[in-house]
Amino acid sequence: MSVKIAPSILSADFADLGAEVRAVDEAGADWIHLDVMDGHFVPNITFGPPVVASLRRHTNKLFDCHLMIEPCDAYLEAFAKAGCDQITVHAEATRHLDRSLQIIKGLGKKAGVALNPSTPLDMIEYVLDRLDLVLLMTVNPGFGGQAFIPAVLEKVRRVKRLIGYRPIEIEVDGGVTTQTAPKLIEAGVTAMVAGSAVFKGDARQYATNMAALRG
Repeated sequence: MSVKIAPSILSADFADLGAEVRAVDEAGADWIHLDVMDGHFVPNITFGPPVVASLRRHTNKLFDCHLMIEPCDAYLEAFAKAGCDQITVHAEATRHLDRSLQIIKGLGKKAGVALNPSTPLDMIEYVLDRLDLVLLMTVNPGFGGQAFIPAVLEKVRRVKRLIGYRPIEIEVDGGVTTQTAPKLIEAGVTAMVAGSAVFKGDARQYATNMAALRG
C-alpha cells in the first residue's frame, strides 16, 4: 500500500488557504495536516479552531491535526468541533497522556501521540492500545524548512517493532524530501507530513511533487 502524504498547510499561501487546500486535495493528498502552534510549547504561533472550521468546507479529506500546544486538554473539544478527524497531542505537553487520549476518543476522533526527536519511546509504551497514530518529529517542532535529523530513522524502526500487530499509523513530520522519503518508507513509515516539498512551485506542480515523495 502506498505511503500516505499529508501536506502541511503551514507551507501553503496563507492569503488563499481555501484554494491551497482544494489544490492539494485534487492533486492527490491523502490527509490535510494542520500544524497548530501556541508560542508557548513551541516558539511560533499559527492558527486555531476558527481557521480549521473555515477550511473544513473546502475538502472531505481527513484533517490530521497536530497540536503543538501546552496545555492541550482544554482545547481538544474545540478542535474536534471545528472538523478535525485525527488529533495528535505531544507526550511532552500533557501531564496525563492517557487522560488526553481518552478525551480525544470520547469526542469520536482518532488519537495520536507526537514525540520530539529526543523523547524516548517509553513515553508511549503503556498507551499503545489507545492510539491510532504515532507521530515522530524528524526536526525540532516550531518551524518549517528545518533539516532532517537522521537518528530518527532508527526510532521509526523501533516504533514499528513496538507497535507489533496493532493497526497504528507511523507518521513523520519534518525534513521530508525526495532524498529522505525513501529511507523513511524503508524504515516503516506509513504517513509523511510534507510542507515545502509539496507546496513548491504553483498548484499545477503539487501532484508531481507528491508523486516524487511516494517514489
